[in-house]
Amino acid sequence: MSLFKIKNTEVTKLSTLEPKKEKNIQTLFEQNLLTILNVDFLVSEYSTSFGGRIDTLGIDRNGSPVIIEYKRNQNDNVINQGLSYLRWLLDHKANFEILCKSKNIKVDIDWNSPRIICVAESYNKFDLDTVEILPIKLELLRYRIYEDDILLLESESQKTVKVSTSKIFERGKKEKESINRLQKDYTVESHLESASKEIRDLFFDLKEKIMSLDNSITEEAKSKYIAYKLTTNFVDIVIQKNAIKAFLNVPSGKLNDTFNIARDLTKPKPIGHWGNGDYEVLVRNQEEMNKLFELIRQSYVYNK
Repeated sequence: MSLFKIKNTEVTKLSTLEPKKEKNIQTLFEQNLLTILNVDFLVSEYSTSFGGRIDTLGIDRNGSPVIIEYKRNQNDNVINQGLSYLRWLLDHKANFEILCKSKNIKVDIDWNSPRIICVAESYNKFDLDTVEILPIKLELLRYRIYEDDILLLESESQKTVKVSTSKIFERGKKEKESINRLQKDYTVESHLESASKEIRDLFFDLKEKIMSLDNSITEEAKSKYIAYKLTTNFVDIVIQKNAIKAFLNVPSGKLNDTFNIARDLTKPKPIGHWGNGDYEVLVRNQEEMNKLFELIRQSYVYNK
């Protein structure tokens, strides 16, 4: 993607820069992990018992363990590395729990939703094809560094399996069970099971509006909510029987709530909650939903 700088009426194209050292992009992410990905940094170069080292290990605000691998050249196979590290981590949960305790992490660990994030300047066809057929979710992030100290981060792919891999590969029952246990699948429909017809209709209307903001937006059903995200979640939706609750990923004081419908979860003191961000909005009808969407648009722009 080309970026341009505007000064008065003159437009100049910004040039891309190469990190001076391979380690630079990893250091940049680790020192700003909460800002970039809404993930708490735990440790760098975490040693595993089979000799490999996880580039970056973190935990997100929902308690999901996060493995981050950086692709520094075309020959790096970060996808396979990430999968291998995930399997190791799930076999050594106690190690991760001790690490979180030592870092004073208070959130409960969600072992049903571990995440693998790959970071690279580009991905080849084989990377994208691999992610397409894997029966678990992987997040591929593409970055560019521009002059004037500008970092651009885009989601290259975050796809779930589109076809049954059993039609392509023959696996034994034991191997299938081993793969399925890596991540638990949640669906939007499961979140809607207890909702009234009015709330279901309201949700689908809201979903259509959210997805129309940008074709890069992905929808992901988590255990407690439905997330809408670019490189990170900008709104998390909780479906109730007679209401929709939204968590906006905007820091306290940054939301322009002219409708006065958002609750600041940091005041007078922080309140624990599902989802990301500092604001909560509860809606029950179309008029309230239209107001909510305007606030969601703000969160989208803030996280874009």
